[in-house]
Amino acid sequence: MSRALDETLMRRAIAAAQVRLGRTWPNPVVGCVIARGETVLAQTATADGGRPHAEEQALAQLGEAAHGATVYITLEPCGQRSSGAPSCSERLAEVGVGRVVIAADNPEPLSAGRGLSRLRTAGVPVELGFLAQEAEPLYRAFRHKLRTGLPLLEAAATGEGFDTRFQLEDGEAPVDALRRYARSGYTHLWVENSGGLANRLKNLGLLA
Repeated sequence: MSRALDETLMRRAIAAAQVRLGRTWPNPVVGCVIARGETVLAQTATADGGRPHAEEQALAQLGEAAHGATVYITLEPCGQRSSGAPSCSERLAEVGVGRVVIAADNPEPLSAGRGLSRLRTAGVPVELGFLAQEAEPLYRAFRHKLRTGLPLLEAAATGEGFDTRFQLEDGEAPVDALRRYARSGYTHLWVENSGGLANRLKNLGLLA
């Protein structure tokens, strides 16, 4: 398969994920395209609330038709599910996909190379880091929360693509508010880019 076709299909997966930003927390958004040559068999993205996963949806659509096909995924697939359900890497290996191409690595402990190892052990060729820079904006907030334990907070004109708007409760300190949002599963918060709250957060060093 040509690299130009790989690029086209991975960009389709990235585009599928982009339109779902802000709707999949507490899970990161993932786009998935399954193709046989130039023919796209399935194109999915993580559902609202983070489940079902993109790969899970695509495989449910295709069943055995996914056997031998190439899978393009924007984020390294899970190696274990917190729910105990079969992981995406297990599902991909079981159906016998022919090849898996992945954009961004996933440092979350239930992934972090575990899914890649399972796929390779099953004899599935895997490529990691393909168009990684193009996919990375999807995962800025996800990586920030894994690193700091807090949602990424940014000033913006609107909340498009964000999980929710950042607001303080009466007498609440901004850091305490961020911890509250983190406990609720939020990853990416916005505050209006004009006004006193944005300036206050900026002075506290809490705005990205």
